[in-house]
Amino acid sequence: MAIELTASQALGLWHGVALDQVRHDDRDLTLRQMAILLHIYLLPPPHTVRGLAATLNVTKPVITRALDTMGQMGLVDRARDERDKRNVVIKRTVGGALYLEKLGDLVRKHGRRVTP
Repeated sequence: MAIELTASQALGLWHGVALDQVRHDDRDLTLRQMAILLHIYLLPPPHTVRGLAATLNVTKPVITRALDTMGQMGLVDRARDERDKRNVVIKRTVGGALYLEKLGDLVRKHGRRVTP
């Protein structure tokens, strides 16, 4: 079942989720990092640096920097593609799955507060 939100309601939902994230999780992802993380976990693999760069319309070094940071946080991992050593494959981690599960729960919690 889809619900219709006004722009103000949608932004209020996003605001509430963002505030809770900042208050309760010391991992402060940029919007680009969040977009990459969601792409990796919501779309079927494989995911490569080259593919993510094309999807986000940015350079490979931009993706690499984001992955470096998220790797240090334990949200993703990387490995060379065994079939094509030029490609780097991005791997999901348990830490990343748990982070997004909590984020999903947070979105649901705030979504229940929105009055249509």
